[in-house]
Amino acid sequence: MIDFHSHWGTERGWKGSPYETAEDRKALKGYFKWEMSFVSEEEQAARFRRDNVRVMLDFAFTYRMDIAAVRDQHDYAFDYARKHPDVVLGNWIGIDPTRPDHVRELERCLRDGPGLVGLSVHSLTPAGTPDQPAWDRCLRMCIEANRPVLMHVGMSATGAGTRGGMGITLEGSHPRYVDRVAAKYPDLNVIAARVAWPWQSEMIAIALHKANVWMELHGWSPRYFPDELKREIARRLRKKTFFGADYPMLGHERLAREWVEQGFEQDVLEDVFFRNADSFLASMELE
Repeated sequence: MIDFHSHWGTERGWKGSPYETAEDRKALKGYFKWEMSFVSEEEQAARFRRDNVRVMLDFAFTYRMDIAAVRDQHDYAFDYARKHPDVVLGNWIGIDPTRPDHVRELERCLRDGPGLVGLSVHSLTPAGTPDQPAWDRCLRMCIEANRPVLMHVGMSATGAGTRGGMGITLEGSHPRYVDRVAAKYPDLNVIAARVAWPWQSEMIAIALHKANVWMELHGWSPRYFPDELKREIARRLRKKTFFGADYPMLGHERLAREWVEQGFEQDVLEDVFFRNADSFLASMELE
């Protein structure tokens, strides 16, 4: 399988995360049923090999860090990818586009990072939602480098179950921003991350309308996909859907089994698990 979105199972991979207090870790456990325990770098690679998966890894919280810490995390990720190219497909890079040093770091990553390197857009940065002018330079850099952007849609696990939701408003993850960015930048490849609940119909319409929009469905067991989404995965969105896990919160073996249990045809599963990703990567001359 090709997994277009997971996090790190190593302690280093969660550096700078908002889950550093007991209260916040308890909320994460309640949402994902994950104890937030960690493995070594070698054990993580061994687990990916055991599950026969190649993974796009996302730190998720680097946009909050100073530039020295950001660069250090990226070097850690790139070194890991070079050591384990059979299981690490690449990395999603999260920066604050209002900070010139962060923008220069994204430029370095797009130029020098191994494998697939793309931009993970976070509406929580001072730049605001992805359609705001502060994102323009970074989005154009991705077009020039022929690299995708990852835009989160739907319910956010970060902050779920805490008072005030860690200050996160769900409106920033509405699919309308995928639509606006894809329309403004037709040469940009946009991947909508997560199931878009509670706006699933809107996300389906956008994916059908924009040829430069795809979906990956990390963070959800397929048992809980909305019926409308299940129907479209097997029909009109069959070639526009990528597998995503959200390791280590959700394991690859479990998710693969649950996809099969939903009754999808074998050809549909093969498209979602790897054929769509192979075609997408070939368009960027990465496969």
